[in-house]
Amino acid sequence: MSSAEVRFKELRADFGKTAEDYGRHRAGFPNEFFERMAAMNILRAGMRALDLGTGTGTIARGLALRGCDAVGLDRSEPLMEQARQIDRELGVSVNYVVAPAEETGLPAASFDLVTAGQCWHWFDRPRAAAESRRLLKPGGRLVIGHFDWIPLPGNMIEATEKLIEKHNPKWKMGGGVGMYPRWMADLSGAGFEKLETFSFDIDAIYTHEAWRGRTRASAGVSASLTPTEVVAFDEELRAMLAERFAEDPMRVLHRVFAAIGTAP
Repeated sequence: MSSAEVRFKELRADFGKTAEDYGRHRAGFPNEFFERMAAMNILRAGMRALDLGTGTGTIARGLALRGCDAVGLDRSEPLMEQARQIDRELGVSVNYVVAPAEETGLPAASFDLVTAGQCWHWFDRPRAAAESRRLLKPGGRLVIGHFDWIPLPGNMIEATEKLIEKHNPKWKMGGGVGMYPRWMADLSGAGFEKLETFSFDIDAIYTHEAWRGRTRASAGVSASLTPTEVVAFDEELRAMLAERFAEDPMRVLHRVFAAIGTAP
């Protein structure tokens, strides 16, 4: 397995292959996610914060924009190069580190906040939770976040998922409800206390072109199919959107979920 490759069940995915689409079309968590953390006193200016599985840096950048001393960590250098490019364009400063979430090599008790957005299922979860606790100061928080599209009967997301499954039968990540109660066991198993969650729904706005790019950047498409297979998928998605979901831009239902634990 390459340093940037991850595995979920039978699916092997290398998000480094999706770096351009990922940077352009996976915009990341909405402002409301950060506002909710701030309202809960989880996020404050001046904090030292680490974002695990940072990818193109969307959470790390959001933390930096809100006054945190932010570090983004990932195993994929191509994704973090996209992150650096976006940071330069926005005038944001984030320190990026190439390392696995389970063994960061960073000093113990050196962070006030650790986040993991849209990536926890790719990790060796017990090890990542234990490492997060090691990295946090007493009273620091680990926030495991998700920002998921929500398939409903007959909606565009359900149709997109069926198309991914048609082109990539190993992709078994569809049909989700955007809630992850199992992560609570990961938190308590690593000794985190005062567990809590929050969730809310929000519509993300996508043009047809942006939705195609966002879908290509998913684990089931560019990260795991050949370039020829990606082109075939993308053409079928384009035709499906034009025929069945003509609204452009589209309102795409998403659900934000966070599981939170406090280090003793």
